[in-house]
Amino acid sequence: MSFEDNIAYITSRMTKVAKHWGMDKPDTNIIAVAKKQLPSKIKESLQCGHRLYGENRVQDAYKVWNEKDGFKRDFKDIELHLIGPLQSNKAKEAVALFDCIETLDREKLADALKAEIEKQRRQVKILVQVNTGEEDQKAGVLPNDLDKLLAHCRDIGLEVRGLMCIPPVEEPAGLHFSFLKELAERHNLQETSMGMSGDFEKAVPLNPTYLRIGTALFGERLN
Repeated sequence: MSFEDNIAYITSRMTKVAKHWGMDKPDTNIIAVAKKQLPSKIKESLQCGHRLYGENRVQDAYKVWNEKDGFKRDFKDIELHLIGPLQSNKAKEAVALFDCIETLDREKLADALKAEIEKQRRQVKILVQVNTGEEDQKAGVLPNDLDKLLAHCRDIGLEVRGLMCIPPVEEPAGLHFSFLKELAERHNLQETSMGMSGDFEKAVPLNPTYLRIGTALFGERLN
């Protein structure tokens, strides 16, 4: 199926779930996760009018999206989100390329991002990744440490717009999405990023700002 068919199907599923819960049509935005996808598939999606994309790695994203010979050269209105872990020493490159960084999870990285945002005079949206499952192998601030990280961001003048999470594979995704929504509301944060190809229908009732959909839009990734 084409990208256009796939996004139409996902949108119809979102609408159906919302209707089941007595909601209006959700105003959730679909981030097309382009990591390790063929350039031809990405170009097809751009030609369909899609403009919101996610990438996991700074270095890989530069090859695809840079303004010199990547897709940002010809499509100026692309909004690119970093949805994978970020090392502090990559803050310069990340701020230069991405319009939103969803994976802030520690004070050192907050300091690096604030410095680069000021230096480059770019407006970059920041979300904090929360490790809702408290998994040792996964990035994200622990829920009990979220208050401290947000306080640090306020102290240095780094605006945080919302929260993001990736639930543990073996646990009900809906519980983690509800927890993230609760944390966002507790801290008066307006945006949430939750739900992927396999569990986005569990996120829809919470009206997230973003869904991160990859294989359900593009098909299987390259190795």
